[in-house]
Amino acid sequence: MIDKKSLPPCPVETMLVLMGDKWKVLIVRDLLEGTKRFGELKKSVGTITQKVLTQNLRAMEENGLLTRKIYAEVPPRVEYTLTEVGKSLKPVLDTMYAWGERYQESI
Repeated sequence: MIDKKSLPPCPVETMLVLMGDKWKVLIVRDLLEGTKRFGELKKSVGTITQKVLTQNLRAMEENGLLTRKIYAEVPPRVEYTLTEVGKSLKPVLDTMYAWGERYQESI
């Protein structure tokens, strides 16, 4: 997990450090609907590879944005859920959605 000392002084830069690529934003978008399994996320996020999805999910878990629950089954079932910190990104994504919608209409 990122500690406070390693965070940049600028809050915008902090946001970019935690969410600075499209995959993390899309993962949060999909988990705002509720808990999802790995395969469901892979399908809903789109053209992401299994390796990149795994890397992003691990980083987001490490940074406290989501939790991972592993069920002792064969095959193993793994579910991902946003934490309260992860859910607090909803207004940010809502704003991004509204901006994107306005942009699409303007061109």
